[in-house]
Amino acid sequence: MHDMSTTEPTNIIYTGVAGTGKTYRLLQIAKQYTDHLPRADDDQLLIQLLHGLSWREVTCLIFLDFQTQRQDLLKVPEIVAHEFYIAKASHNERDKNLSSTAWSVLQMHSPAASQTVSCENRASQAYFDKDNSGAWYLLPESIELLAELSQQLTEFKQAQLDNTKQQQGFNKQRFSMVSFHQAYGYEEFVEGIRPVMGSNKHAQMSYDIQDGAFLTLCRRAAADPEQRYAMLIDEINRANVSRVFGELLSLIEPDKRAGLPNAMQVNLAYSGRAFSVPANIDIYATMNTQDHSLAPLDMALRRRFRFIDCPPQPELLPVINVAKNSEDHELSTTIDLAQLLTGLNTRILQTLGQEAQLGHAFLFSVQNLTQLQTALIEQIIPQLAQAAGGQVAVLQYLFKDEQQPHSAQFIHDSQAMINNTINNYPNDQPNIMAQDQIFADQNAFLGQSMNAGGYLINPDFIAKTGEFVLPSVYQRLY
Repeated sequence: MHDMSTTEPTNIIYTGVAGTGKTYRLLQIAKQYTDHLPRADDDQLLIQLLHGLSWREVTCLIFLDFQTQRQDLLKVPEIVAHEFYIAKASHNERDKNLSSTAWSVLQMHSPAASQTVSCENRASQAYFDKDNSGAWYLLPESIELLAELSQQLTEFKQAQLDNTKQQQGFNKQRFSMVSFHQAYGYEEFVEGIRPVMGSNKHAQMSYDIQDGAFLTLCRRAAADPEQRYAMLIDEINRANVSRVFGELLSLIEPDKRAGLPNAMQVNLAYSGRAFSVPANIDIYATMNTQDHSLAPLDMALRRRFRFIDCPPQPELLPVINVAKNSEDHELSTTIDLAQLLTGLNTRILQTLGQEAQLGHAFLFSVQNLTQLQTALIEQIIPQLAQAAGGQVAVLQYLFKDEQQPHSAQFIHDSQAMINNTINNYPNDQPNIMAQDQIFADQNAFLGQSMNAGGYLINPDFIAKTGEFVLPSVYQRLY
């Protein structure tokens, strides 16, 4: 990964077979290009607002706050439950008799002419009165006296709003992440002509030249030269790289960046404006080496990127426990997924080559036997069947089926089963219905294409019954 203290641009492609954690690496790199901005503290804002205020002033603030919500009448429980009142009590280390304090303040600052409030010790200035329902309200004539408090409340509300906005965007992302695919092009990555809707519903749609993901990131990076930015590209081999990058393919070379000795500048294809790639842009990508159309891509990218191989890491996989189904307590009840993956990959290397290996991600989330069975049936066997062209002998070698009884084989020869069914049918007549039945269950489960290569997955294995409940069946794959 990039050393943030340096200024030299980094271009890296992580290569490897499927399931080796290449995309995970991109996500980890993204964290390096994310700034965690400090959050403003709402409690601190409250302390600043209430600092030095009396109980009467806090009570007035509460009425003013409710008035902004179009509520003028309050009862004592509403006052005591307000955040201002709670914060004032907390600051004064009070947690008892809060309602009594509120009653005392309201009564003391009620007018002598009040028809609903009796009080022997009234203050000289009245602020509150009570109606016949027992709800209190702020005297209209006191509003002018509260102009300063009202201003403080307005500033507090604005600070809260700013705080909320800051919290919503407290993570500043200095990266952009895209996933290439066959239809991805220059228009999405650099710039292109896109439809733009008018500002009102009656306006007609127009077309404008708009920046793509990379150009947008470059603009941000150019405006913030002290920080490093990253373009993260997943599956770079899935698109036509020359078409996606266009004239920028030369500009992304580390020594061709803006401000460097060999800096290059081009005119963009659509807008025609001059452009060069900022030196504070780093580019990271992933490439699946199982794609057999990589030769032209390699030639275009080798000079511009460093390639880092991501091999399978079986050591990251756990050992899972399997419930005992045997009275023989000498039998192991654990399955070491690291050994299982290593065994499979050893045989894959011998038969199908390095690019057919399985990545550790195929088994990374497996925690029990059922999950292991599902991963083998739904992911690993189909992957290997495609790599082996459906050759039964190769698949049976990979799963060490050759010397096993038919009931314990992971892979069955579909043609042999058909021949056996036909040979055992009375009067030597081909039983088409029996042949169809052999395929029916697996066709429904795995699709017609699974049987094109002449192999079947053991029905007991799919049903997770018979020999396949025993850990020893999976231990033999080590």
